[in-house]
Amino acid sequence: MKKIILNADDFGRHIKINEAVKKAVETGALRSATLMTTGAAFDDAVSVAKSAPMLGVGLHLTLVDDTPLSPKENIPTLTDKDGKFYPDYMSFLKAYFMGRISLDDIKTELAAQFAKIERSGLKITHIDSHQHLHHAPGVLEIAVELAKKANVYKMRISHTPLFSGESTNIKQLIGRFGLFSLSTYAKFTAKKHNFKSPDNFAGIVAGEAVSEDFLINEIQNLKEGATEVMMHPATDNAAITAIAGWKHDFITEYKAASSEKVLNLLREKNVEVINYNNI
Repeated sequence: MKKIILNADDFGRHIKINEAVKKAVETGALRSATLMTTGAAFDDAVSVAKSAPMLGVGLHLTLVDDTPLSPKENIPTLTDKDGKFYPDYMSFLKAYFMGRISLDDIKTELAAQFAKIERSGLKITHIDSHQHLHHAPGVLEIAVELAKKANVYKMRISHTPLFSGESTNIKQLIGRFGLFSLSTYAKFTAKKHNFKSPDNFAGIVAGEAVSEDFLINEIQNLKEGATEVMMHPATDNAAITAIAGWKHDFITEYKAASSEKVLNLLREKNVEVINYNNI
């Protein structure tokens, strides 16, 4: 049977993201979100999740583009002088593969993120990560270890085709190739540790928004098994761009996730809308 997971990343980062998640669960096909424990709107996201029993909530492990939970003196290789993470995955990975980032610091911070979500009372369905960093060798093994301690045995594997999306920008092609390679390693490691993942991954990782047309095309060509579509919905583009520095059409993704046309097509095609609890 064909199944689909629409997952909203960055849940808890901003109240306008939480608002999109809430509305897309109520009116659309969104049934999964991954919670950013470092986010300023974390408490509001927990309230939204507890009021939406259909929503499965995972942990969005975060090592870049935000402020860590741990004091900077406890994780000195992960932060700048102001206690902020590296700005993005490229700067992180460059430092990481040059040996400038300590695995002990990574474990300290990720353990704090697991602990915070446990204190919230939410039972998480799976793990993924901000900018896909849980796929990196070393980081992946730490994430797996902590997830197993939390009795979580499901994770996203961002194994997307090299030429997905519309852009052919060389920088984005290089990014896709890197993610394709790392996700291949992650898929092998996840299987070795008895972690489950959706059969297919269909999120656009090169920067374009997941639109209603994209989802319709995906549903019409859906493969057998479970397919995850990674999304970044929000109800205010300017508000999210201001905190993330990412000029992106978050509203288009919100409209796609809450689209009645998409929901009707899923029913017509007899596609089961699920979250990670159902894989």
